[in-house]
Amino acid sequence: MTEAARKVFDDALALPERDRLELAEALFDSLSAKDQAKIDEAWRTEILRRMEQVRNGEVQLESWEEVRQAGRDTLAQR
Repeated sequence: MTEAARKVFDDALALPERDRLELAEALFDSLSAKDQAKIDEAWRTEILRRMEQVRNGEVQLESWEEVRQAGRDTLAQR
């Protein structure tokens, strides 16, 4: 990463989360279709890998109720 890119990155980290999300989306949209396709393929590969882990019993899933409660507990601690 160049020094200029590092400065932009560091400045972006100081933004509120919503602004960082909008910036990330805008940067992604600015990529060529070829580069976007590479990222899409990487996500597809990761999703398939995780699905295989579930099928093989390598990971244990949690119920929506457990996930929701964990989220509430995390928010309550802030």
